[in-house]
Amino acid sequence: MAKIKYTKNELKAQRDALARFRRYLPTLQLKKQQMQLEVRHAEAALEAKRGEEIAARQKLASWVKLFSEPVDFAQYLRVTRINTSTGNIAGVNFPVFESIEFERTTPDLFATPPWVDDGIKMLEHLLRVRVETQIIEEQLHRLREELRITTQRVNLFEKVKIPETRENIRVIRIFLGDQMTADVVRSKLAKAKTVEKVRATA
Repeated sequence: MAKIKYTKNELKAQRDALARFRRYLPTLQLKKQQMQLEVRHAEAALEAKRGEEIAARQKLASWVKLFSEPVDFAQYLRVTRINTSTGNIAGVNFPVFESIEFERTTPDLFATPPWVDDGIKMLEHLLRVRVETQIIEEQLHRLREELRITTQRVNLFEKVKIPETRENIRVIRIFLGDQMTADVVRSKLAKAKTVEKVRATA
């Protein structure tokens, strides 16, 4: 606990601080709820994308294993650009997937098996899903980090700052009250002595 002064100015400063903490706390609590909701949405979106990738890989595996000769698909398909925009929720910026651009090379129809075209389409789909998944993972990382920071701030206000300031106000008021009482007692004693002196000299 920070050291405080037992003065009226300090009492006012502590009351102002308490009012400020109480004013900010609902905003922080609202932000925390919003971040929790957004984290849940991002987790659901990530789960869906991972499921989509698993399903695509299973579909791919079911027919690729029927063919004996390996094919290097990298020569037919290359990612040239990933287009993203910036989303913002409660002051948190994060990337949002827009589109993906590929450079395609048409395979030699006479030198490659007929299923290579389907393989290229499937690879394109998998690459798109993988990129979307990575972007959602980044969104989730940033949202979770902001939720962690916001939760710490809420806890700081609720469990430390507000109780500490209330206690400071209580202690200062007691001290000032005791001081006022002592002043009154001293004043009465001084008055009594003065009256006594007047009587003694009379």
